Amino acid sequence: MAMNLSIKNWAEDERPREKMLQKGAAALADAELLGILIASGTRERSAIELARDILQLAGNNLLELGKLTPADLQKVKGIGEARAITICAALELGRRRQMSEGLERPVIGRSKDALPIVMPLLQDLAHEVMCVLYLNTANKVLRTEVISSGGLTGTVADIKVILRNCLLNNATGLILAHNHPSGDTKASAQDIALTKAMKEAARLMDIRLLDHIIVAGHQHLSLADEGLF
Repeated sequence: MAMNLSIKNWAEDERPREKMLQKGAAALADAELLGILIASGTRERSAIELARDILQLAGNNLLELGKLTPADLQKVKGIGEARAITICAALELGRRRQMSEGLERPVIGRSKDALPIVMPLLQDLAHEVMCVLYLNTANKVLRTEVISSGGLTGTVADIKVILRNCLLNNATGLILAHNHPSGDTKASAQDIALTKAMKEAARLMDIRLLDHIIVAGHQHLSLADEGLF
């Protein structure tokens, strides 16, 4: 009769937990951390081996791992829906923690100050998403909002909706940010045209457009820094 992870395999699964308790989470390898989330292995594979399979699926790249959906993770034999959801939930918590740290910044003085907010939100997505940072007169972030979601090659931002939300949030400034799933940070003609139209419409309402940031993986481009609007 086949055993579902014998004592030898159970010991391998338990090691990461003991190591975390003794040395802290930073001492664990990526596969060990994933193994803790997976909790137990299958008859053929230990939790650590399943974790390695998942990392291999992501090209051993944590940025790519963050882009995987529950359906993607279930392509690994031994990873069912519950385990896939657990892993995706943990990754999402990590993203939200990064965003929370970014939102603690009191003032957005330049494009780099907005990156801790927009990078975690946009860098892992496989489709284009536009988000808006609403700012007060001191350039403090009042709210971050995903305003639209598109396909692999583009998204549409409604200027009227953005300006209405500025008024609802008592915002006097805003920053646009969207991602390029292709990995290319270059601003398209559509990106530049939208930014210029947004700046002019906002100006008529005494609202400042501070920047439009393009996120492509771990790279970014600031249209303001490049003088593109």
